[in-house]
Amino acid sequence: MDVLLLFFLLALITATTPANPNPNPNQFHLLRMKTSSAGIKVPQMNCLSWRLAVETNNLQNWKLVPMQCENYVGNYMLGKQYRLDCEAVANAAIEYANSLSIPKDGRSIWVFDIDETTLSNLPYYARADVAFGAIPYNEEMFNEWVGEGKAPAIPAMLALYQKLLSLGIKAVFLSGTNDKYTDVRIKNLKEAGYTSWEKLILKGPSDPSSAVLYKGSKRTELVKAGYRIVGNIGDQWSDLIGEDVGDRTFKVPDPMYYIG
Repeated sequence: MDVLLLFFLLALITATTPANPNPNPNQFHLLRMKTSSAGIKVPQMNCLSWRLAVETNNLQNWKLVPMQCENYVGNYMLGKQYRLDCEAVANAAIEYANSLSIPKDGRSIWVFDIDETTLSNLPYYARADVAFGAIPYNEEMFNEWVGEGKAPAIPAMLALYQKLLSLGIKAVFLSGTNDKYTDVRIKNLKEAGYTSWEKLILKGPSDPSSAVLYKGSKRTELVKAGYRIVGNIGDQWSDLIGEDVGDRTFKVPDPMYYIG
C-alpha cells in the first residue's frame, strides 16, 4: 500500500464518526477497506450496470442511489476498485499531459473540480444518515460537513496535481461551493496537499444556478483573460460540458450523486 493511499484511508477513518448507525447487519457505514473488487451482488437488480449507466451519462437527472444498491455503492466507494478507477483516470491524464508542449508564458491551466475530484467527502457520505446517496440530499447537513474543512485528498488526483505543476501547468479550482466557504476551502485544500493554485473560483450569489452554465461561464472568463485550458477534470458531467471545456476532459468516478 503506497503512502498516499495509506494517508487517504487513515484520513477517512479518523474523520468519521457515524451518526445513528443502522442496526441492519447487512448494511455497513463505517469507513474501512473492502476487499471486494466492485461491490456486492444485489438480487433482482444489476447495480454494476446501473453504475456504468451513471458514469457514461446514459442515465441522467437521477435523484437517489437505488436503495437496493446502497451497499453496492458503499462497497465500491470504500473498496479497491474505486481507488484503481481513480488511478486509471489520473494515469490517462498524466500520459496526456506528458505529451504536451507547454509554453513558458504561465498561461497554461488545468481546471479541477473540488468535491469528489480533488477532495473526498466519503467520511460524510458513509454516514448512516446519508447512506452513500441513497437518502435524499440534505443541504444543511452537507454544508456543516464542508464547514468543518476535514475532507481528505483523493490520492490519485493529488498525484496528478503535483505532476501538472512539475510540467509548468497551473491549477485552477472551479467549484459550485458557496463562496462564503472560501476561507474553509483554502485551508482544507492546503492541508490536503494542494498548496498552490492560479485561481480558486467558488459560486457567488449572482452566478447562474445551473452547474453547466455556471462552470461554462467561468471557464469562458478564463479563456478571455488569456488562459489556455489544456485539461479539465471533474466527477460530474456538468463539469465537462458547456462552454470552453478545454482541450481534453477527464471524468472521475462518482455514483453517489448527480448534478445536472
